[in-house]
Amino acid sequence: MSNSTAWKEADSGDAAEGYDSYDDLPERLIGYPAVFHALGIGSSAVRTVLDHGCGPGKVAARIVEASGARVVAADVSPHMLAVARARHAHPRIEHRLIEGDGRLAFLDDGSVDAAMSCFVYVTVGEVETLHEIAAEVHRVLRPGGRYAVLDANPRSTGIRFSTFRTGEPGRVYTKGEARPTRLELPDGAGRLDLTDHHWPCRTYLDVLGKAGFTDLDVHEPVLPRHSSLLGGRPAEADHPPFLVVSGVKR
Repeated sequence: MSNSTAWKEADSGDAAEGYDSYDDLPERLIGYPAVFHALGIGSSAVRTVLDHGCGPGKVAARIVEASGARVVAADVSPHMLAVARARHAHPRIEHRLIEGDGRLAFLDDGSVDAAMSCFVYVTVGEVETLHEIAAEVHRVLRPGGRYAVLDANPRSTGIRFSTFRTGEPGRVYTKGEARPTRLELPDGAGRLDLTDHHWPCRTYLDVLGKAGFTDLDVHEPVLPRHSSLLGGRPAEADHPPFLVVSGVKR
């Protein structure tokens, strides 16, 4: 199965199915906990969360499992939202379509307490679009609200992790360059081949900073060495598979 992570392509129905079936164990063990911690998910101050680029809805479902928050799960792809509504519905999750202009017209200024974009920036090939995303998230966040961006770590390009690899080994990618990403599907069901884009850490900091976010933080979590959930000596214990960049709206 081969699909681009430009979810609005004609074949993105297959991409949505494949992405939902992918066993995101490294993300669940390493990436998403780092995002939840950065945003204070579970605290009484975080009552409404924006999941910008929610995909098939698995992360939004985990937010409501981990907290009493309400989640606005938004995506540009009707296919992704169809999977999310069918498989990961919850009374505290509201699924919304992001229209072509990228505006979150269904959200008022300062109406959410925290926001996240998980594996969204890597799907975008133009830095101007990243600036538009960050500016719109900044608009809908309340003062004091935090925004976290989770992506594959650009410093770990080419490394084979337990369930995925981003980029070819030995290749050096330039800012915004397309790169192949391979997700291994469970139970020997094959793999999902995607095309993402390479953004260095500096780009994330520039994008969030220009949108008005302050107190920027960069976190590169790894698997605790005592964990055996990914096998005896997974690459995730020695190399950070993910990058989490977060900031606060003042």
